[in-house]
Amino acid sequence: MTTDLQPLKRALLSVSDKDGLIDLGRALDARGVELLSTGGTARALRDAGLTVKDVSEVTGFPEMMDGRVKTLHPKVHGGLLALRDDAAHVAAMDEHGIGPIDLLVVNLYPFEETVAKGADYDTCIENIDIGGPAMIRAASKNHAFVSVVTDVEDYDALLAELDAQDGQTTYAFRQRLAQIAYARTAAYDTAVSTWMAQALDLDTPRRRSFAGTLKQSLRYGENPHQAAAFYTDGSARPGVATARQWQGKELSYNNINDTDAAFELVAEFDPAETAACAIIKHANPCGVARGGSLIDAYRAAFDCDRTSAFGGIVAFNRELDEETAREITGIFTEVVIAPGATDAAREVFAAKKNLRLLTTDGLPDVLAGGHTVRQVAGGLLVQDKDAGFVGIDDLKVVTKKAPTEDQMRDLLFAWKVAKHVKSNAIVYVKDQATVGVGAGQMSRVDSALIAAKKAERMAEALGLDAPLTQGSAVASDAFFPFPDGLLEAAAAGATCVIQPGGSMRDNEVIAAADEAGLAMVFTGMRHFRH
Repeated sequence: MTTDLQPLKRALLSVSDKDGLIDLGRALDARGVELLSTGGTARALRDAGLTVKDVSEVTGFPEMMDGRVKTLHPKVHGGLLALRDDAAHVAAMDEHGIGPIDLLVVNLYPFEETVAKGADYDTCIENIDIGGPAMIRAASKNHAFVSVVTDVEDYDALLAELDAQDGQTTYAFRQRLAQIAYARTAAYDTAVSTWMAQALDLDTPRRRSFAGTLKQSLRYGENPHQAAAFYTDGSARPGVATARQWQGKELSYNNINDTDAAFELVAEFDPAETAACAIIKHANPCGVARGGSLIDAYRAAFDCDRTSAFGGIVAFNRELDEETAREITGIFTEVVIAPGATDAAREVFAAKKNLRLLTTDGLPDVLAGGHTVRQVAGGLLVQDKDAGFVGIDDLKVVTKKAPTEDQMRDLLFAWKVAKHVKSNAIVYVKDQATVGVGAGQMSRVDSALIAAKKAERMAEALGLDAPLTQGSAVASDAFFPFPDGLLEAAAAGATCVIQPGGSMRDNEVIAAADEAGLAMVFTGMRHFRH
């Protein structure tokens, strides 16, 4: 195959997204390129005063079946697929009156947007493009001779290439366009197959694919020797992928991961009820609290572990105000994310050039469906998002002593936080604020001890007579397999416990709780997070 420059004399344009179409059509026309088109695209170009030949004139067939059949014809696909340096191909083109097509500009029916609007099954089916992907794949395969553009953002790059190469395109340029085009059709098919699996209630379809669009090339991954990038999946879920960044340097790989963890956690708390704040370090909470105001919530969360909060990620469930912004700037903070921020709050942060401020215009629905995906050697682990919810009516009191109303509120708060702590997780809570968090230990006993030790250190730093774990509620993300972890929590001052239950030794654990004077409830649900 030839790899030299290829002239651009004839183009086929057929787009759903008309942004930039007229400017592109005029630029191509000015360069002497013949324009072929279909339906609404042809009308738009003609309305702009451009000369356009309908594809139906080329094929000799009208568009039919409500537009389902218009470009699926040898005079289109032959023009895209013919090898210009193959004598047999050229002879076939001459024999059948097939003209070469040097440029294909296609963006597809808005299937993803149609699904996002909640359209019914038949409407979604009608928005599955057939001719577009077929032409894109044909042109991409023949990129030795044909340029294919599928994204509006590449129009300027195409015109710049034509200017630089005197109306021609280089092989390297066409290769890049072909790669983008194949990725687009793959993402489109992914959207269709994913939607169909959901429509058919298939939890584990035989084949599953995933797609993403580059949002940001990152300086590096978790470590400087790892290359990385951030891709979006097209969902409208409020969060780090859809947020507006007001200031600060680019987010890093670890920033993005931690910011997502922080915002998903703070979304557990309804802003209509109380303000809430979550401070995250290395994907684990180091302080979470509710309060009558954002600043109250922030201060309570900060007092859980001031050392770890340094250089952390702070998330709020309400619009950020000036007073809270000033409080945050008292220490070094990497990222702040909230549904919104007042002008005054943004002005406060403007003096902190390295602090990133993100706003999302909403909170994610923590009870909504969806999937998480993790790569392992040779495969992918796919599961439902942990949207498990436990309310007060779901709890089973298993000890002689029942929790008080205030204790029950703290237990449910601790349970929501434990859902977002790496296993094994132990969370101490008092007055709707974490006072000790033990995360990611191989032993649940160690998690209880670490959380208690952190609380002791904070008590000393705050000048308190006793750590705040005294009189606290404690949550365990999974059952206590033995009484030892529970007894460590009791030794730290916990007076009530929430845990899933389900251990072979539940009776021993319950007996130990009764002997220690603890109130304990079972949830019947665990929240492992690895």
